[in-house]
Amino acid sequence: PLPRFTAAPAVNFLISIRSLMFRVMSVDGGEISKALKVVLEKVKAATAARTPPESEWCEDPRLVAVTKTKPKEMVIEAYLAGQRHFAENYVQELVTKAHDKEVLERCPDIRWHMIGPMQSNKSKKVLSVPNLYAVETVHSEKLATQLNSIWSTLEDKLEERLKVFVQVNTSNEAQKSGVPTDEVTHLTEHIINSCPALKLIGIMTIGAFDHDLSKGPNPDFQRLLQCRAAVCEHHALQPQDVELSMGMSSDFEHAISVGSTNIRVGSCIFGARSYPTTAT
Repeated sequence: PLPRFTAAPAVNFLISIRSLMFRVMSVDGGEISKALKVVLEKVKAATAARTPPESEWCEDPRLVAVTKTKPKEMVIEAYLAGQRHFAENYVQELVTKAHDKEVLERCPDIRWHMIGPMQSNKSKKVLSVPNLYAVETVHSEKLATQLNSIWSTLEDKLEERLKVFVQVNTSNEAQKSGVPTDEVTHLTEHIINSCPALKLIGIMTIGAFDHDLSKGPNPDFQRLLQCRAAVCEHHALQPQDVELSMGMSSDFEHAISVGSTNIRVGSCIFGARSYPTTAT
């Protein structure tokens, strides 16, 4: 009978092949560095074009490079080109890359963001990764309470609170995670008052992918702005105290123009993604 292959070795094989292909392609070198430079130039131009209110309230936006499905070599090249903030959607990819010996050695100041959905049984894996900067997908009191409890038990993390964003489902799409817009302040209040190990730094949305800007500003971004106003009023905060994580490869320039402080860009830097069927 033919031997049976498990899913995990198959995925590892695919990742190894992609890594090898990247090493071969990187002999010509610099494709990611060039793409990163182009994105940074667009970020700079969009930031400079903001109106005075956005410029006053919003610091220079943070570029978070999303390396979902990409090999560690791409992370390292982007890091060596000056990029510091990186993000993953899948828990296992974050865990694998963050713990990778070569990444740890060559990227000592890397800062990881978790931007994908988190199941309760995998929260400890996420919070245990080295150089974790923020969890951007806190969508419920239950998850916030669990993260608070786990973070409080990690001895190497006690010197600082865990930075979190509240994820808001601004498009009201059933397939997307996030708290409804009218419940945002309820969740932020729980985090601020009942989760001392967490530090609320902002709110985040994914939003609809197909908005036509010729018809006006993205309504999901406008709703997130309204949510920030509600959070600021509820907690007596200033707009600059509440970050806005919105904007991806297809719309980050528009997101910056309306006030985003944290953009999540992947394919513009690393190319189109390929998806292993067993990624989790």
